[in-house]
Amino acid sequence: MSGEGEKEAARGGLTGDGKPAAEPVDLAHLARYTLGDQALEREVLALFCSQSAAYLERLRFAESEKDWGDTAHSLKGSALAVGAWRMARAAERAEALRSGSPEGERAACIDELDASLKEADAYIRSVFAARGA
Repeated sequence: MSGEGEKEAARGGLTGDGKPAAEPVDLAHLARYTLGDQALEREVLALFCSQSAAYLERLRFAESEKDWGDTAHSLKGSALAVGAWRMARAAERAEALRSGSPEGERAACIDELDASLKEADAYIRSVFAARGA
């Protein structure tokens, strides 16, 4: 999924016409990979939310620069796969941090990732509640 997802991330989560992505998860992007199978979308999004929470905890307790970078990279890939563009950008910023970064930057990245995960999770729940699923 690197092609389309990377292009979207490079646009900063903008739609094709340059407007900001309106929702925390681009369901049209995901539907291209699930062929519109809503049960599969639900399963993929549930896995995304649970895995993202686990990655976030790993970031909180990362003991080395490698642990931090690998975990941020995995989180970015997961977010790109489902079209969670804001979360992907936040993970990309986290991935770019190095041990010499100003104090507090890692905590700020974790806070941003946590907020984007909560936003995505709430959105996903609302979409499936509206669908009656």
